[in-house]
Amino acid sequence: MEEATGHPLVVARHAADKTMEEFVSGIHAAARRNLRTGIDEARVRKWQRGVQPSEESQIYIAEALGWPADIVRADDWPNWLPLTANGVIPLGPHSPVPALREAQRTAMERRTFLTISGAALSTLAADWAGGPAEALAQAHDGKPIGEDLVDFLENSTQHLAGLSTEERQHTPALLDAHLATVTELLENGRYTAALGLRLHTLAASLSQTVAWHAFDLRRQTHASQSWIAGLHNAHAAGDHDMGAGLLGDLAYQAAWRRDHTTAANILNYALPRVQNPAARCLLQLRLARTLAARGDRSERGAVLRALTAAEHHLNNAGTDRPTWCAWVSEADLAVDSGQALLDLGDTSRAHQLISEGERLLPPARDKTKGVFLAYRAASYLDLKEPEPAAAAVTQSLLLARRIGAPRCARLVDDLLPRFEPYARAQGVPELLQLAAA
Repeated sequence: MEEATGHPLVVARHAADKTMEEFVSGIHAAARRNLRTGIDEARVRKWQRGVQPSEESQIYIAEALGWPADIVRADDWPNWLPLTANGVIPLGPHSPVPALREAQRTAMERRTFLTISGAALSTLAADWAGGPAEALAQAHDGKPIGEDLVDFLENSTQHLAGLSTEERQHTPALLDAHLATVTELLENGRYTAALGLRLHTLAASLSQTVAWHAFDLRRQTHASQSWIAGLHNAHAAGDHDMGAGLLGDLAYQAAWRRDHTTAANILNYALPRVQNPAARCLLQLRLARTLAARGDRSERGAVLRALTAAEHHLNNAGTDRPTWCAWVSEADLAVDSGQALLDLGDTSRAHQLISEGERLLPPARDKTKGVFLAYRAASYLDLKEPEPAAAAVTQSLLLARRIGAPRCARLVDDLLPRFEPYARAQGVPELLQLAAA
């Protein structure tokens, strides 16, 4: 049956919720030739069996499915079509490379119109939580891969990640190139099981870093697909902590979009499998933040329990931590606790904690400092103290511009309307002038 085929054109048509008849009619409408395109259901079925449509027909296909014509890459048929109906590739033994490829295609800025629903992300998290890691799928053809190359990729990636915050704004293209190389090796190289494990682990780490760069630049679809690709590769490598961390990142993104139900669902699937205390601390802090942000006073107890758990795990965290959460500290505990309490209405205590966390933050974490300053400004505004709020926001904005931190700048932009009632307060006119420059 047609519905049983996995050809991308069938997947794409079902994703658009179109019958074959509707799809063919859409092609005719796109062609604007009074239904004389020569394309009928039989022609479409040939495409679904492997016959390549002309470039013109591919443009009609895209338009009939409601997509912009510039998504078409005629020489890459059918690879430019989305691989899944909901934007999320299911976990499986052969899924890591397709997930990486989908993230790379999204990075071309031609798939930003394809959104991933909270239900799809929650299903992915449930599948990850409910099953064992998949056996590594090894490539048996292609040119052999040696340890020296993998050593170089690991070491250079670590070096890029260790640069100062101000320097890291210049590294996205290098990280993309490293990830493209690792993807190519996984897909076409010949390697041992041990090297395959290292490549999947590296792919997961690189995907996470690339995702955060995309997130900071507001490329939300690229960020989502990169985190998902990282999850597939962490799953293949059997790294439960890394997988939970990537789910935690997807939850953070959902919370940023104010989809706190999805964020809480994802975190509740991630937490039972994570082992490292620092990782558990981070996920509990994110759970507390998203539960508090929902504004349901009946969840106050759950928020406080999550904060208590985060403090307990941080106290038990030693120096043996995954790289992706090695930075979690007393400063993060204080600020995130303060932000959660702010959402619960405990403004005075929240202000104290946020200020304390900002003071505890080491100089190396300038991007986080910018975010913390924005949080501190929000707490001052809640106390109707515009002068210190303006000082904190000004610091945050200057820092964001120096280090290239668009996410921090977005927090500042969101706060600016709250200064309008205080247009004559000390520091506010200067802040508004700086923001407009």
